[in-house]
Amino acid sequence: MKVVIIPRYEYLREWIEDIPLSFEEGGEILHKARNIIKVFSLDNGLTVNVKKFHKPNIFNRIIYTFFRKSKAFRSYYHSLRIFEKGFHAAEAIAFIEINEGGLLSGSYYISLQCPGVREIREYYSGPLAGNEALIDAFARYSAALHDAGIYHLDYSPGNILIRDGLASGEYSFILVDVNRMKFMSVGTEKGCRNFARLFGNDDIYKRIGAVYSQSRKDVFSKEKAVRLILKYKNRFLRKKAQKEKLKRFFKDPAGFFC
Repeated sequence: MKVVIIPRYEYLREWIEDIPLSFEEGGEILHKARNIIKVFSLDNGLTVNVKKFHKPNIFNRIIYTFFRKSKAFRSYYHSLRIFEKGFHAAEAIAFIEINEGGLLSGSYYISLQCPGVREIREYYSGPLAGNEALIDAFARYSAALHDAGIYHLDYSPGNILIRDGLASGEYSFILVDVNRMKFMSVGTEKGCRNFARLFGNDDIYKRIGAVYSQSRKDVFSKEKAVRLILKYKNRFLRKKAQKEKLKRFFKDPAGFFC
């Protein structure tokens, strides 16, 4: 078992090393699908999230052992890099990798829980009216993120947290689920494409396009931004509808044609 811990959290080593044995019985489930996230309240007052990644199939076990870093490893190091660039993610504490027969069989990522936050998901359907300040702040944040070379490959409604109540009256944003990221140059088209999954309200996208285009270091027209953002949003929705259609077909081929 490989365990990597941020030095200031070294005092938690005994508890962290016990996670593979205690995870199933302890904690409170926050999310349960392929991956499971649980929250643990520790005796020292810390509230900690532990994400258990789904056990990879044999092909991916080989990939993650010899050719690619594990999801837990990437979550940990991507979080550190986001902070280095001046942005916020859930604060990393540690990650664990477990090997069986010389191959990766499981991994865990441990981070501090973010208090007093909510998901940008709340604004998926709008309205824009009354939320202009938040949407403008998010567009400026996204522009700064992209100018810094940070590209979240899962920039989705549940992976962007909002923290209110700053003394300045502004909003701050926190990235979570950061294992799928790239640190690279983000051009105009790629930046606009990043918004595709976030909202269903075109008025919000038009507002984002106007602010985002003027907030990038390489300023471009709001008309171009809105056109690209809506193009990729509509493309994403079409692909999503096609996937749902295929799922219904394989679930009930006979009923599909009724």
